[in-house]
Amino acid sequence: MSLRVLVVDDEPFIVTGLQVFLEDEGMQVDSAGSGEEAVDIARNDSSFDVCIMDMRLPGMNGDTTIHTLHKICPGLKFIIHTGSADYRIPDDLRAIGIDERQFFAKPLMDMTTLAEAVAALASGRD
Repeated sequence: MSLRVLVVDDEPFIVTGLQVFLEDEGMQVDSAGSGEEAVDIARNDSSFDVCIMDMRLPGMNGDTTIHTLHKICPGLKFIIHTGSADYRIPDDLRAIGIDERQFFAKPLMDMTTLAEAVAALASGRD
């Protein structure tokens, strides 16, 4: 069974690039353009292994979305993928297991490392 990934990003070209690359790596990818959409998706289907989350989103921000998704899907693992140069992982996200190994800055020049991180998280090798 392939890994299931939920990509949450409001930039369509980022979503498309991630989706194509991860699908080429054998993963099943769904996407949401906002935190609210991601929450709706998870409420209807909680079988995702990993969520790749942009932090600056319209409406519900990435931090709030991660916390909400974590409540809906406690086993879901997260990767932060943001273009905010000064972003630091806050203590509330560290408390649910997110650290620098799950942080990727945009633009990502080599998506192989991201795909490897997704696979490691899903298998518990994080």
